[in-house]
Amino acid sequence: MSIVTKLRAAGCVFAEDEAELLISTARTPAELDSMVERRVAGLPLEYVLGWAEFYGLRVHVSPGVFVPRRRTEFLIDQAVTLATPLTTVLDLCCGSGALGAAIAANVDQVDLYAADIEPAAVRCARRNITNGQVYEGDLFDPLPAHLRGRVDILVANTPYVPTGEVPLLPSEARDHEPKVSLDGGSDGLDILRRVTAAAPEWLAPGGHLFIETSKRQAETAREAFTQAGLQTRIAHSDDLNATVIIGQRAP
Repeated sequence: MSIVTKLRAAGCVFAEDEAELLISTARTPAELDSMVERRVAGLPLEYVLGWAEFYGLRVHVSPGVFVPRRRTEFLIDQAVTLATPLTTVLDLCCGSGALGAAIAANVDQVDLYAADIEPAAVRCARRNITNGQVYEGDLFDPLPAHLRGRVDILVANTPYVPTGEVPLLPSEARDHEPKVSLDGGSDGLDILRRVTAAAPEWLAPGGHLFIETSKRQAETAREAFTQAGLQTRIAHSDDLNATVIIGQRAP
């Protein structure tokens, strides 16, 4: 049975594309057989490959670490547009560190910091962020004090799936990715509210905060930004089905 046939039988919609990636990544026939077996068993493709493509980068991902989604590239578009050389960037809830790494790859001389509460994510982010500092802890807690009031670009890919909808997620996410990176509380915005409430203390004057949500959560999320004293707008991409709330601390 061919690799494509095996993948298709396992329910992989893009079996041909996945087969090409597996074949090009495997170093030996035995490794290829193992990779195909793991994929057929339901392990996310990115975990099998050991990497995910994000904003033109190959980002290392490990089992138990949130896999960066293509829709989040829209958030990077918004951040890169407003970033300038020598910008101080903070990637909060960083997961693999994909957001921070993508900004650093597209903006000159970024001063990059990242943090996540999950030890596995921190280990992964340290592989992807080679030109910055990655901290382990809850949101802003582990960050050095000298960053207060100095962050120009704050990106936070906070979990925004309502708790009651987590069981409805595709099995690849529900069964393999850490729940802390998916479950955003009763309405999906618990972590977003915590980030926005504290963000003004960390943002530089004129600094920006970017957080992804769903389109249906956007107005509620905007209210949290406004209550924190941020000048707020919503950006949306129909092509990527992506919604980003953007807040700016007053200059």
